[in-house]
Amino acid sequence: MTKPSLPQGMRDFSAETIRKRNHIFNTIKNVFENYGFEPLETPAMENLDTLMGKYGEEGDRLIFKVLNNGLNDPKNAEKAKDGFEKATQGKSSSLLTERALKYDLTIPFARFVAMNYGQLTFPYKRYQIQQVWRADRPQKGRYREFTQCDADVVGSSNLINEVELAGVYHSVFAKLGLGNYILKINSRKILSSLAEMCGSSELLTDITIAIDKLDKIGIEKVKAELEQRGLNSTQIGLIENYLNISGSNTEKLNKITELLDNTSASEGKSELAFVLNHCEKYNIDIDFTLARGLNYYTGIIFEVKAPLNVQMGSIGGGGRYDNLTELFGVPNVPGVGISFGVDRIYDVMEELKLFPENLQSGIQAIFFNMGEKESLFAYKIMQQVRDNGISCEMFHEFTKMEKQFKYADKKNINFAIIIGSKEIEEKNAVVKNLKTGAQENIGFGELVEYLK
Repeated sequence: MTKPSLPQGMRDFSAETIRKRNHIFNTIKNVFENYGFEPLETPAMENLDTLMGKYGEEGDRLIFKVLNNGLNDPKNAEKAKDGFEKATQGKSSSLLTERALKYDLTIPFARFVAMNYGQLTFPYKRYQIQQVWRADRPQKGRYREFTQCDADVVGSSNLINEVELAGVYHSVFAKLGLGNYILKINSRKILSSLAEMCGSSELLTDITIAIDKLDKIGIEKVKAELEQRGLNSTQIGLIENYLNISGSNTEKLNKITELLDNTSASEGKSELAFVLNHCEKYNIDIDFTLARGLNYYTGIIFEVKAPLNVQMGSIGGGGRYDNLTELFGVPNVPGVGISFGVDRIYDVMEELKLFPENLQSGIQAIFFNMGEKESLFAYKIMQQVRDNGISCEMFHEFTKMEKQFKYADKKNINFAIIIGSKEIEEKNAVVKNLKTGAQENIGFGELVEYLK
């Protein structure tokens, strides 16, 4: 006998959870469409070479690779063994795996744009709500299978797109009751400037990977990691001064000008100022420690933090990635996008009790089973109610009313509708409001209007 279990980092969702998640999805989707984004879906699997090398060394380790079909075939056994040995020695092998579950929605989107470039109208604004998979260590707010909600604009370099995406974040979180979110922004150009001031733009990846861990490991361990990556004490001192910049947004921009003096810093500062000037009503905070360790970002980067009274990591993030489609042979297609971490948003809303009470039941009315003939008559009435868009069901068997009331209570149903022989004769139903206890006789022809 097999003990029922789930793989680590995977979850089942009950009806109650799904309704709450759908509340989040629908809110995000409505805002996306209100801002002119159109839907897209891409497959669960991508070719391995589509994904590898796009997320940095840390991200590449978290990609779920999918074994090729037929590995158990005796004819393929020797090839599979050789392929496995090569793969475990750090060498890729198409004998073992050629495909992987998608790590995020951005790289598959870039692949889609490259494949359909001639058919798309630019700027192309798309949104996508789908599952992604990461071989991460499961913990609170971090799962191996989770849903991302992305909105991206490609084919435009105008910073008004960054402003619009900040507006999308603000609209969604305001509608979900998370108006006290914090949107942190930085520019990869500022980080590039920091790398250049340290001596070489090639240091950017080493610096951003280390900085991206600041919240988790602290400044001293970040400095130790930078030292391990070959940076000297002067370079590390400059980075520490950079990370210690604080104050208001205006003060931070002034301090970065004093610390970093080159073209990249000037461009990054100008872009940050543009976004801030157009988003005065939003909760935006310049955070120079924000790095977002993915290699493809090139300009403004975003990260959304939950309200301060909730212990949770980021609940959204994104940024500009002007060279992404070039990875697939289509150069000069600028892009920018954001993502919502729905699973973390769910956890935050659950902790703060922000879900509307009326999400708890998908069934508005239950028709009691009062016997074979009575239930046959009541079923026809129930179908008329359903045809008018009111969700309802009939109890599955003729039994004590007490049992039927208990069932309705457990399912959080609003109304009980009782049609017995007397009600059939009098052409009305007994309707009981299960929330207030009020009870009325309602004519069959008036039932739909009453329930509405």
